[in-house]
Amino acid sequence: MTMQLHKPFTCSQLGQRRVAFQSGSRPAVVRRQVVCQAAKGWQGDREEKLAPKEVVLRSVNAVVLGALLTVGAAPRPGNLGIQDYGAGIKTLSLCPRTPNCIATSEEGNDREHYVPPLTYNPEDGRGLKGPVSQDQAMKELVAAVQKLKPDGFTPKIVKQTKDYLYVEYESPIMGFIDDVEFWFPPGPGSRVEYRSASRIGESDANINRKRIRAIRQELETKGWRSTGF
Repeated sequence: MTMQLHKPFTCSQLGQRRVAFQSGSRPAVVRRQVVCQAAKGWQGDREEKLAPKEVVLRSVNAVVLGALLTVGAAPRPGNLGIQDYGAGIKTLSLCPRTPNCIATSEEGNDREHYVPPLTYNPEDGRGLKGPVSQDQAMKELVAAVQKLKPDGFTPKIVKQTKDYLYVEYESPIMGFIDDVEFWFPPGPGSRVEYRSASRIGESDANINRKRIRAIRQELETKGWRSTGF
């Protein structure tokens, strides 16, 4: 007698066949369930016995994917621009509690977030010898912003008026966005307020401070000065 060998069915193929046993007493669906459950059990055992390296690699991939999705899900903040707190108090927004933001609007004793304003006509410098107008100061600020790429971040001017400048800085890796604002408040002193904040995350590795420092040093060549250094 010649025995014929049949190619084994997959679970999906078995699901489409309801062939009775030769005895005709029990449908083949019972056998199908047993075979498929055994196959699933073998796959489950394999997943439970993943090598440590494979587990790590899968975890890293999940983290990277999550970061990519987070970047795309970070909208432009709603607290940009000049904030009116009433009683004649207007400033740029305060920083969140996270350390990835600096602002001149913070209290002077908040060392984590406070930074001193800039002045484009210091009284013992250009302000005494040959002060410039606010329009000229804005041109100098814009030129400095467009010239510099601190830590490789690319600047993009989003909004500019006669007394306000808003710039988005995009990181060279992953495309993270930092929001930076400058404001020329009315009144004497030729003062310029500013705020630099990372849009997502917590720590910024001092990138915001280094960015403002680079801009300040560039402006100092034009006669600007920080009021706190």
